[in-house]
Amino acid sequence: MEAFGHLSVLISIILGLAITQLLQGLRGIVLERARIRLYWLPIAWAAIVLLICVQSWWAIYGLRLVREWTFLSFAVVLLQVIAVYMQAAFVLPDFTGDDPVDLHAHYYDHVRWFFGALILTLLASLAKDLVLGGHLPAAANLTFHLVMIVVALIATLTRREWYHRANVIVAGAGMSAYIVFLFMRLQ
Repeated sequence: MEAFGHLSVLISIILGLAITQLLQGLRGIVLERARIRLYWLPIAWAAIVLLICVQSWWAIYGLRLVREWTFLSFAVVLLQVIAVYMQAAFVLPDFTGDDPVDLHAHYYDHVRWFFGALILTLLASLAKDLVLGGHLPAAANLTFHLVMIVVALIATLTRREWYHRANVIVAGAGMSAYIVFLFMRLQ
């Protein structure tokens, strides 16, 4: 087995666990709907994180061209997918027990952790390009990363609902555009 094939197994497992976490959360919302106070923001973010998981898995295919792997290069790639998993872990609550679940309260109780994981994902993505390629990504890709880092940083610092509502809409549109313009075809 080549190095990429071997290393991609662990990456795929972590992304698979992230997707499982998201789908279990969405399933929990449906099955436990009688005791849940719905709030659309974490549900919308769960959809965006699902898109991030799929895009990450899609983009990881480009790493098959890396011929020489070091532990550092693999650790940076692994850090990125672990941060994606943490986004998935924070966005929706676990639905254990019989207590009511307030998605609004959950979102704002964990907003710093969620956006911190998003910032870590973006920083790890930039670090991956530096470690593997020796340079930052191309201008459009770098601009997307930097804008998302600033937007996520502001989200960690404010609890203003209008900002979080606008943020999820902009992030969803931005992530969709990012995929359309930079990742429509396998590299």
